[in-house]
Amino acid sequence: MRLSIASVASCGLFGAAQAQLLINELSFGHSGRIAPERSRTVPHFELQGSPNPPEILSNKLILTPAAPAPGNQRGAVWSEQTLDYHQWLADVDFRVSGPDRGGGNLNIWLAKDGPASVGTSSVYTVGRFEGLVLVLDANGARGGGTLRAYLNDGTKEFKALTGIDGLAFAHCDYSFRNLGRPAQVKIQQTDRLFSVELDGQPCFSTENVVLPAGYRFGITAASADVPDSAEIFKVAFSRDNDDHSHQHTEHEPQAAARRADDTPESQAFEREDIPDAEASSITGVEAQFADLHNRMQGLNHHLAAIFRQADYVERMSEKRQEQVSVQLDQLKDLLNKLDRLDAVENKLEQIDRDMKLLHSELGRSVVKAENAVKKHVSGHLEGHHNKLIETLRHPGYGSLMLVIVAGQLLLVGSYILYKRHKANSPKKYL
Repeated sequence: MRLSIASVASCGLFGAAQAQLLINELSFGHSGRIAPERSRTVPHFELQGSPNPPEILSNKLILTPAAPAPGNQRGAVWSEQTLDYHQWLADVDFRVSGPDRGGGNLNIWLAKDGPASVGTSSVYTVGRFEGLVLVLDANGARGGGTLRAYLNDGTKEFKALTGIDGLAFAHCDYSFRNLGRPAQVKIQQTDRLFSVELDGQPCFSTENVVLPAGYRFGITAASADVPDSAEIFKVAFSRDNDDHSHQHTEHEPQAAARRADDTPESQAFEREDIPDAEASSITGVEAQFADLHNRMQGLNHHLAAIFRQADYVERMSEKRQEQVSVQLDQLKDLLNKLDRLDAVENKLEQIDRDMKLLHSELGRSVVKAENAVKKHVSGHLEGHHNKLIETLRHPGYGSLMLVIVAGQLLLVGSYILYKRHKANSPKKYL
């Protein structure tokens, strides 16, 4: 997903260049009033609430009331008609008041069968739904609030998930609480871009999200133990003048988000130019008005094509710039790795030289030690051998040894003669 401020700006410029038509059945509050006087309903919209339904005032719709009303309330407003256009712009003016870091939230939905599949739920309590939800709350916010965007194809049951914050495909910080004035969320989908602005400042844009026609628009709010006041002042949907797709297209059941196709080289409207004609040939007010209307309409189409081309060129330029930047970063990383490899190679060569030198010195040391040991042992043994020979050759010690040996032999011989004499003597019997 590519987040681009420039793309949002160009998208806004493109929208301004084309005539915007209000979609009355998806709008309220744009004329300064929410509903006709003393009306208990908002035309073209369905209200839901627990334990009490939303309160309708002349200039605002209160989804959840502030203190002294009790907390843990829920309110919702859903369009009765589906959004059946492929290119559209939605303006939502709202205000949330309460504790600085309140526990409530405001959810903006475009969902299939929203009143039934979502009802008064928030993103934290909803089950399976198909579509988009923008969540405004103070959950984990550093500056007082965040907006996070989620998509679901109808397979995920959000209330059973943990760590739901990490499932958002886009987010931005937005301090929307206690402003003292209405805040504004602007959501726009063109043929190639989905974008969100907050108080006129870009939040995110992406080319990877395309919402199919046929979804229901809704806003839900939930308050915590200490209640928030969630008020809606305006919901205004508009469409491009040349978008005539006020009918359901073939709806893909699991197409809450799909990757946009590759953009062709040209997105210009291919319309035949109006042939030139002599001014004198156009007679009558109606003919002159028709000719002027046709030429103004053709000029509008050409301007739209030019803006589309400019937007496409700008997006392609940004893509190429991003690709070049990524490739440069990869090249820098590769060069840094090559530098590190050269350093490692130099160190290995130095270690190899040191090992060879150490091996040589160790060999010489071993030879020296071996020679020293041989010399010491041979000298020592030779000294002892000489001393032994000298001892045996000494006359005093030699005579003494002969006397001792002769005495031992004499004793042994005497003992043997004694034993033989005793054995041959006659036995005496008593």
